[in-house]
Amino acid sequence: MKLELLSKVSAGIVAGALMTVATTLAQSQGIPTSRGVDHTALTVPSMDQAIEFFEDVLGCEHIYTAGPFNDPEGDWMTTNLAVHPRASLTLAMIRCGPTHNIELFEYDAPDEVETPPKNSDVGGSHIAFYVEDMDAAVSYLREHDVQMLGEPTPVAGQPNGGEVFLYFLSPWGSSMEVVSYNDGMEYEATTSKRLYSVR
Repeated sequence: MKLELLSKVSAGIVAGALMTVATTLAQSQGIPTSRGVDHTALTVPSMDQAIEFFEDVLGCEHIYTAGPFNDPEGDWMTTNLAVHPRASLTLAMIRCGPTHNIELFEYDAPDEVETPPKNSDVGGSHIAFYVEDMDAAVSYLREHDVQMLGEPTPVAGQPNGGEVFLYFLSPWGSSMEVVSYNDGMEYEATTSKRLYSVR
């Protein structure tokens, strides 16, 4: 029993060391001491609505909310966040699955634009959720009255061949996606490089 436990501990230590070496090599160029992406951020019109959607529909976990933050007289907001000096913000951190944190911002600013950018606009973005069963995922989203953009699209003859994807919209109009490539993607046959995957 002790030898079995020691073997498992040793295997864990070796795996951890290899991961550290791989991360260090991958980050040998770029920001010193960087270990990877900590979170991505999204500005939303209503924090309560966004947290409810991420938790109740997308299955993420709300961790904490902080703020509001502002600088009533100075220019801290402009200097540090590149927003209107009289802007005020509240933030929330949510965790989606084992690998990704998303920071939500709700601003109150004199010059804010309330229409989300299109995918074709500079600054346009989306969040993609990996699913193993595309049909089940699409049925679930439709049952929750989520606006789907078209139908699931399979990809072939491209580096991302093997992928099936479908875009959908959040209640406030931000683009999101469900994607699946259970058998891998075509680029994997041409290079030893690999994208991170939750698979």
